[in-house]
Amino acid sequence: MPSSLPHQTSVLVVGAGPTGLLLAGELQRRGVPNLLIDARAEALHWDRATVIHPLSLEIFEALGLVDRFLEAGCRQRRILIHADGQRLGELDLADCGSRYGFNLGLSEEVTETILTDHLESQGGAVQRSCRLVALEAHGEGVTATVACGEQEHAVQARWVVGCDGLRSTTRALSGLDFEGHGISRPWAVFDAAVEGWIDSHEVNAAYLDASPLILTALPEERWRVYLRPEAEEGDLVAEAAAVLQRYLPQARFAGVENPSRFHCHSRVASAFRAGPVFLAGDAAHVCSPAEGHGMNCGLHDAANLAWKLALVHHGAAAPALLDSYEQERRPVAQAICRSGDATEQAHGLQEPAERAARDRAIAAMLANPVARQQEVVAETEMNVSYAGSAITLGGGEGQPFGAGQRLSTTIALPPGASADRLHALTHRCGHTLLLLAGPEAPPQALAGLQAELEADRVAGTVPPELVEAVVSLRLEEAASLGLGPLTLLAVRPDGFIGLRADVDHRSAVRRYGGQVLGR
Repeated sequence: MPSSLPHQTSVLVVGAGPTGLLLAGELQRRGVPNLLIDARAEALHWDRATVIHPLSLEIFEALGLVDRFLEAGCRQRRILIHADGQRLGELDLADCGSRYGFNLGLSEEVTETILTDHLESQGGAVQRSCRLVALEAHGEGVTATVACGEQEHAVQARWVVGCDGLRSTTRALSGLDFEGHGISRPWAVFDAAVEGWIDSHEVNAAYLDASPLILTALPEERWRVYLRPEAEEGDLVAEAAAVLQRYLPQARFAGVENPSRFHCHSRVASAFRAGPVFLAGDAAHVCSPAEGHGMNCGLHDAANLAWKLALVHHGAAAPALLDSYEQERRPVAQAICRSGDATEQAHGLQEPAERAARDRAIAAMLANPVARQQEVVAETEMNVSYAGSAITLGGGEGQPFGAGQRLSTTIALPPGASADRLHALTHRCGHTLLLLAGPEAPPQALAGLQAELEADRVAGTVPPELVEAVVSLRLEEAASLGLGPLTLLAVRPDGFIGLRADVDHRSAVRRYGGQVLGR
């Protein structure tokens, strides 16, 4: 047993993949004692996930990590889509609505290294060769039995969060089902350079032939190549080359590394919580790798849960706040699995007439600006909304500044001073009250309301644990964006709008505080 392993902690995090590392780092940053354990003796030297979506990059920016990710990764600005010998069209990810108008290609083990460094910079660490073997819930939390080597030790925790993957011990010990199905057709993967590539390297490319092939860009002009092998035995590289050379006859794979086959599942846990035990990441949901959502969805779980656990741990919020985690995140996981199942079905079509109809539908979507932009937003996960959450208050549903929506600087605003200022004002550890004033709002009205809200915050009428700052911005575009003369937004630590109020702003903040904190 490592000498630094405590016998008591606030949160026991099981599993040191990207989800567990981000959760532990955020808890550490927010002053919540936590213990992160992992059964492996050392970190993985290679793992197959590669695509980091813009929503994840926004989370990393809030942590001060995005520059390191951008330096390490490869921007994937477009997705080229082909089928049966022709290019059907492309998606330009600049239209996604994030200041990061691209996916980032980076192998998962590099993501884990950056998140591990962040955790350690906050005073945390991964305790390795330690696995969860038993859980016993009681009135004050959980007694977890952790085996480190040959010895077993009891750890008292207020909460346990299982981030321990597809075969989650935490989920099994909690008695939660993993609903869904296995994906019958296996996948395979390898890394390689592509000699004879003629397009930009800042792209991903899908070839939806009878044996589909997907190329995702990695740094140093290499690719992670995903394919659906035709047989259990066979030359993966030769199979992939046969598909690619239908489009690029001169193309050759070179410097091949890490070839492997794997099976996937489409499953969502029956619940994301069992009393003091939570599930996140692959322990809570797994989906087809075709759309690149799996790792990203887990990172978003961690960002959603961390600030809520911190408020409850510090006594600022009632435990009921934690119910909103499942309410917000489980529907997202279900939607991603449905989308992945539809993609798997489309990839698996073999009849020529069915494939031709599919290809016509894809080409029509890519040729339609509205449909194409909707597909880009879905691909990059910028369409996630918590509008139905019990801790969301106010109107504007479906609008860029609607309650439950992600605060987006570029769907609503063109790039420039206003968009940059809005973004800078709201990247905080806690909630931000943001006042947006249209040109018709008198300056004294804006200044007066901001002063009153700040006074409420200082006096505790608006709980200081909920509101870190009160800021304002005047927008000439307010009316065209569906905003009132004075619109107040409460922007959550995870970047989503928890409250929108166009009138009666101060009492709306008090009501919102009551919903979130349980007061």
